[in-house]
Amino acid sequence: MKRTTGGHLPKMRKQGLIIDELPDEVLVYDLDRHKAHCLNRSAALVWRRCDGKTPPAEIARRVQLELDRPFNEDLAWLALGQLNKINLLAESIVPPPPLTGISRRQMVQALGIAAAIAAPVVTSIVSPTAVQASTCIPSGGTCTTSVQCCSKDCKTNGKCR
Repeated sequence: MKRTTGGHLPKMRKQGLIIDELPDEVLVYDLDRHKAHCLNRSAALVWRRCDGKTPPAEIARRVQLELDRPFNEDLAWLALGQLNKINLLAESIVPPPPLTGISRRQMVQALGIAAAIAAPVVTSIVSPTAVQASTCIPSGGTCTTSVQCCSKDCKTNGKCR
């Protein structure tokens, strides 16, 4: 993956993804990494505008118009950082120096309550492969929950029935 700096134009990754557009969020399944991501409305709006032609300042302006609430370039960079971290951008990006390493919590504290409402949020989970999903612990094996056991019965001594 190429690396670009804060001055470059973010581009959405399209290959190896299954995308499900919902009214207020976007669900993205990464076929290469077996991970599912849920982008809230703000993060989804930023991601949709990553066309490789639009700078983060313009992305922020367009998202603010669509949300009809404050959404500045710092919030756009926050979203881009999250999208970059989960490999949903075609090229890796680096935010401008003042924003490098800043967390979502720090950003919201700095920008105030209005930012909290519009803050981009990406939630991710790892999806088990088919083999992992079908594997169970045989009778006599050590377990912590009944779901792990082939018999669906984990005894109090931590052994599958």
